[in-house]
Amino acid sequence: MQMRPLGRTGLSIAPLVFGGNVFGWTADKATSFDLLDRFVDAGFNAIDTADVYSRWAPGHVGGESETVIGEWMKTRNTRDRVVVITKVGSDMGSGKRDLSKPYILKAVEDSLRRLQTDVIDLYLSHWPDTETPYEETLSAYDDLLKAGKVRSVGCSNLDAAQLRSALDVARDKGLPRYEVLQPELNLYDRSSFDGPLSELTTAEGLGVITYFSLAKGFLSGKYRSEADLGQSPRGGGIGGYLNPRGYAILAALDALGAKHEAKPAEIALAWIMARPDVTAPIASATTLEQLNSLLKAADLVLDADDMATLEQASAPA
Repeated sequence: MQMRPLGRTGLSIAPLVFGGNVFGWTADKATSFDLLDRFVDAGFNAIDTADVYSRWAPGHVGGESETVIGEWMKTRNTRDRVVVITKVGSDMGSGKRDLSKPYILKAVEDSLRRLQTDVIDLYLSHWPDTETPYEETLSAYDDLLKAGKVRSVGCSNLDAAQLRSALDVARDKGLPRYEVLQPELNLYDRSSFDGPLSELTTAEGLGVITYFSLAKGFLSGKYRSEADLGQSPRGGGIGGYLNPRGYAILAALDALGAKHEAKPAEIALAWIMARPDVTAPIASATTLEQLNSLLKAADLVLDADDMATLEQASAPA
C-alpha cells in the first residue's frame, strides 16, 4: 500500500480513510468489527470519527462511534496499526458548537476514554465557533500537544478566510497551527473547496481529507430517481442531486466504470485520490461487499482523458 504524508503532521495514511460515522449506528458492533478488520487487513490505516457520532440517532447521546472503535482496538490489539482521527466542537447537548479551551480540555478526556487510548493521532475542530477566538482554541491544542494527548491538530468546515485567519493567529502568537483540513468535496459538491481554499491548503502544505466524498451515497449510482431515495436512511438527503448535472456525472461514471470494469463509487473516489490537492477521501460502508468495492478505488488509475471526462461532467452549471 502506497502511504501518503498527511501534510506536515508526520503521519502517513493510505489513500482512503474509513468514515466511522456508521459505527454503532447503521453498522452494529459485530459488523463494525468485521469492517475494521477487513479495512486494516487490506493495508489501510486511517479511521475518521467524531465525538458527536451518532448523537442524531434515537436513543444515542454521542460517542457511540468512538466507543466501538475503542473496543475494536482493544479487542484486536490494533492501536499501533491505525491512525485515529476524531473531532471536537459539535453540539453534544449544550445547544451550541464549542471550541473554548475548558470545553476542549474536558472533551478530549471523554474521547480518549471512549477510544481506550492515551493519544489521538489527529484532533480536529469540527465546526467554526464564532464565539471563541482562534487563539483560545489553539492554546488548548498547544496544551494537549505538549501533554502528549494528541499528536497533531486540524480543522473541518472552515472557508478560506477563516483558515487564513487561524493560520495567521497561530503564526503571530507562536501557537500550533491547523495542519489538516477536512472539507466537503465530491464530483458534485466542489464549490466550497475548489478555488481559494484548495489554493491555500496547497500553498501552506496542509493535508486534506475530504468528507461526503460520495455525495451522501449519490455517486454510488444506486439513487437515480425519486423512487430510489427510500433505499437507506441517507436517501432523504439525496433528492437535490437528481437534476441534469447530477445525471451527467452519473453518466460519466457509468462510462468510465465500463472502461475500467469498476463501479461508479470506485471511479468517484479514484477521481479524488488523483487530485494533487487532496491526501485522501473519507468513505464509509456498512457491509463487507460495499467496503471491498471502495477499497478497489485505491488501485484504479485514471488517465488524463478520464479526468477530463469527469471534469467536464462535473463542471459547475
